[in-house]
Amino acid sequence: MRNLLLSVVALLSLCTGVALAQGQGLAGTWQGTLDAGRPLRIVMTVTNGDGGALNGVLYSIDQTPQGMAASGLTLQASTLKFAIPGIGASYEGRLSADGSSIAGMFTQGGRPLALNLARATPETAWTIPSPPAALKPMAATADPTFEVATIKPSNPGQQGKLFTVRGRQIMTVNTTVGDLVAFAYGVHPRQIVRGPGWLETDKFDIAGEPDIEGVPNQAQMRKLVQKLLADRFKLVFHREQQELSIYSLVVGPKGPTLTKSSADPNGLPSLLFRGLGSLPASNATMADFATVMQTAVLDRPVVDRTGLTGRYDFTLTWTPDETQFASMGIKVPPPPADATAPSLFTAVQEQLGLKFEPARGAVDVIVIDGVEHPSPN
Repeated sequence: MRNLLLSVVALLSLCTGVALAQGQGLAGTWQGTLDAGRPLRIVMTVTNGDGGALNGVLYSIDQTPQGMAASGLTLQASTLKFAIPGIGASYEGRLSADGSSIAGMFTQGGRPLALNLARATPETAWTIPSPPAALKPMAATADPTFEVATIKPSNPGQQGKLFTVRGRQIMTVNTTVGDLVAFAYGVHPRQIVRGPGWLETDKFDIAGEPDIEGVPNQAQMRKLVQKLLADRFKLVFHREQQELSIYSLVVGPKGPTLTKSSADPNGLPSLLFRGLGSLPASNATMADFATVMQTAVLDRPVVDRTGLTGRYDFTLTWTPDETQFASMGIKVPPPPADATAPSLFTAVQEQLGLKFEPARGAVDVIVIDGVEHPSPN
């Protein structure tokens, strides 16, 4: 499984009710290494709950101390199974006769990876990192600039791309200037015209911290990248309107089936792919969703015409086809005949109560008047 904008494995929280009738039981600490393009150490702690139920938390300690809910944990004879709907993944393993190990496969996006777990002792257990202290959000009225920003060429052969915030550091990985413009101004790559050829081929890793305390919200992140483009890439452009093929994001005939978010409305949304065809979202507006779909998945601009103004939590799971994720540099094979998840357009209707409608419409385009390779750090 390759590195996408997108982590291959996040942490998993396991809560289920199952009793073991043999061996030592599952209570304790389990650990193993998942090879997902790079080795990821996985730790699962399991405790006994009420009525013989089991409660557990699975950590990907080389990535993050956070967790994601899983469901459907069952143990029949010696076969252990569970699913992680939030990332479109599942696990199936076999508990050894002495109860000391589990040999199994972790599957995400139709790609199985070996994940074998061994029961750890206090002496052999890996340390689970403590969550970092929560940082305060930046003042909503603040207008930040990068205090320091480094720009370097990406590693050749790097797959996928990423925009993220770690602490106070804003980072992009494997991003072209076209990607930066699309993020900064909320447009589809087709809405960027007349740029030089290297705009979509030369890739950069960027890291920088704002000159104002606190974590920036999404609008402030876009402003930071806009200023970086003007300062370090000497970007100059003007806007025009052109008629293009688009998708209109509208409410479906049965109405939306979205859960309103309880997170800080001024906080950052989270729309981080957990594999091809698996998009958990939290604190996201419909404009955020439309932007992610047009930037990463679909082959044309997406215009939000839902009229929904709130922020929502949801998970979208689908089987992608060969027309999708091209802007991420990913070649998706045709859907397998035995695919269990629906197509994107069906999933959006069934899981979110929304609809993508093909249309033509006038949209803003960014016309590049000038751009240069980045100035030195």
